[in-house]
Amino acid sequence: MNAHAMYAEVNKMENGDMVTSHANLVKRIAFHMMNRLPPSVQAEDLIQAGMIGLIEAARHYDPSQGASFETYAGIRVRGAMLDEIRRSDWTPRSVHRKAREAAEALRKLEQGTGQDARDEEVAGELGITVKEYQQILTESTSARVFSFDQPDENTGETISLPQADVENPEEAFQTKAFKEALAHTIKNLPERESLVMSLYYDDELNLREIGEILGVSESRVCQIHGQAMVRLRARLAEWTRRD
Repeated sequence: MNAHAMYAEVNKMENGDMVTSHANLVKRIAFHMMNRLPPSVQAEDLIQAGMIGLIEAARHYDPSQGASFETYAGIRVRGAMLDEIRRSDWTPRSVHRKAREAAEALRKLEQGTGQDARDEEVAGELGITVKEYQQILTESTSARVFSFDQPDENTGETISLPQADVENPEEAFQTKAFKEALAHTIKNLPERESLVMSLYYDDELNLREIGEILGVSESRVCQIHGQAMVRLRARLAEWTRRD
């Protein structure tokens, strides 16, 4: 849908004012995502995809479900942008492979010791240097977007929310169960990783702003974020391996 057709669609909608008044939400989400995407991804493409998601949100929003429109729309807008990013298929397969290997090594270590695995331990398990391992973390953070929902069986790299407007009882149960498992897992991350996740996803600060709060470099925040994502993938392996 091009820009002209999009605005024509909004003008025809009964709740078009709802879309217009939340257009800035789309831009805010798009530019937040741009902080962790490579230069090849254009903000205009994300905004256009997000606007389509916003239109769909306005069309299907049901206030009786309890969620505010902004919360509901935010989920749909992010989902639309993530779909656009996946369609562009810009992430090198080697990045996905290395991230999977790191997650598997971390999972093996933590299952064996019952403690949080450290960088040097994971690097040793992988047979690489700590610097090489930290490079994997940096590439994992800068080269792709994580969305925390249900597993994407095509790549195994994302955990994306159901896009269907209506879930059957089994899907609803699985979604609720996963969200509870995810919340519990994030809560039990090492303190600094949990803080970075909160500042990044809840407060929507960028890596530079988080670095200023923690008193570390932006590149180090990138590594901490990558470590948190690898740890989450390892600890939520049962979800990413479902048929």
